[in-house]
Amino acid sequence: YHVFFPESEGDAILIEIQDKKKSVQGKVTIPVASLTDNPNENVRWWPIYHGEQECVGKIQLFIGNTTTSDEDYHIKSAPVVETLAYDLLLEAATRAQKFHSQNLSLNGSWKWLLSEFAEYYGVSDSYTKLRYLSHVMNVATPTKTCLLLVHELLVPILMARSEKCLTRQEKSILMDCEIEIEKLLANVFENYKSLDENYSSGLADISGPVQESASTALSPAVHVFSLLHDILSLEAQDILKNYLQTAAKKRCRMHMVETDEYVSCNSEGFLLDSLTISTAYLKMKNLCQNISNEIETDIKITSEHVFPSSIDLSSIAAAVYSTQLCNRLRLFLSAVPPSCPLPHVNELLIAVSDFERKLDSWGISPVQGGIDSRGLFHNYIMVWIHDMELRLLDRCKAEKVPWSGVITNHSTSPFAEDMYERIRDSLIEYEVVISRWPQYTLILENTASIVERAIVKSLEKQYNDILTPLKDSIPKRLNMHVQKLTRRQSSPLYSVPTQLGTFVN
Repeated sequence: YHVFFPESEGDAILIEIQDKKKSVQGKVTIPVASLTDNPNENVRWWPIYHGEQECVGKIQLFIGNTTTSDEDYHIKSAPVVETLAYDLLLEAATRAQKFHSQNLSLNGSWKWLLSEFAEYYGVSDSYTKLRYLSHVMNVATPTKTCLLLVHELLVPILMARSEKCLTRQEKSILMDCEIEIEKLLANVFENYKSLDENYSSGLADISGPVQESASTALSPAVHVFSLLHDILSLEAQDILKNYLQTAAKKRCRMHMVETDEYVSCNSEGFLLDSLTISTAYLKMKNLCQNISNEIETDIKITSEHVFPSSIDLSSIAAAVYSTQLCNRLRLFLSAVPPSCPLPHVNELLIAVSDFERKLDSWGISPVQGGIDSRGLFHNYIMVWIHDMELRLLDRCKAEKVPWSGVITNHSTSPFAEDMYERIRDSLIEYEVVISRWPQYTLILENTASIVERAIVKSLEKQYNDILTPLKDSIPKRLNMHVQKLTRRQSSPLYSVPTQLGTFVN
């Protein structure tokens, strides 16, 4: 239900009917005088008009009314002349004492004069505080001094409202003040890492160094917020969470500026040189570190218990940071795809993987759309492995004749030794990947086995002229040669072709 305090029978109650999109579909006008004509008739149907003449329906309302004696009239309406005079006096006081954002107090004779005037002419304490509060809000800054003063003025005013002691004029002033206070609180919470009492605006440059502790303005801001909202309600918690999420998005935006050029639409189709690519990956690595530092700062602020227990700052901010960073990494890798596990690629992979591990070590739960380091790099890793396999297989296919005149340490094929060197060097490049995600070991082993089979096939083709005659009878012929050697009395040695020995080795 709603309680109204009309000042006279000439007032009217206005009701708007809106749809889900807040579009006005009709209006109801209920004159106060019509309620006093028949006070016993509480339930009535009232016509709903759309425009000036068209009646589009009716609404049934239960309306009760009570009247007060002239002795209690001051509760509903303060004397207009006295309040106007007080406003002029307060305006003069603020000018005389050079009232501004860094000087919010009224002292000395002006303070005494305002107090005496209000007492003598019957200006309510609520009105004096509301007018003072409205002047404060005109120059308010997100500083500790300002917020403490707002809290001090607001407590008795809200108490008077709860006791239904405010006039309609005072309620109107309070409503305007609440709007400005909400704006001030939004400014505080959306810039909680930039709050700085040393600046006249109360805010330092967002790109400047961040304090690793809660600003002194943060605690009084939470207290003021708790005065205007029931912090235990989900609605109030959502409002505060939205402020903090906006703050995290601002910080993300600031950190990501340096990498915008690599993910912008204008960069599509441009070929980047190796130095530019390496620099781009370094910037993305630094971005991961900067975002990690932001979360660490949030954890420290959370540990100071400035916010209510229902508000987990570190988790709220980390969810935004993780999601925003993941989106940026995905766009970056798509715009500047890693062709193979080069050093700068591995450095970024390590940075992303470490970021994910830190979130887990800090006890921050994964969020949908947040950082998934393996998911970000998996497709690229599979392409790298496939390209490595094709490259090595092509090398095998290219070798059709044996190397002549080349002697190896182990009397093996120079081609085979060269291929195994290439396999080893290729696998070494994946040390970072394997150390993070051992599941890729099996995939690499399978690739190596495929290449090994290709090496054997290539060797068979290279030594085809020697192997063909022996293909079906190597065991038999070798056995015969051994028997001949054992029966012979002479010392001459029997030798097999060098190529056969190389192939067998």
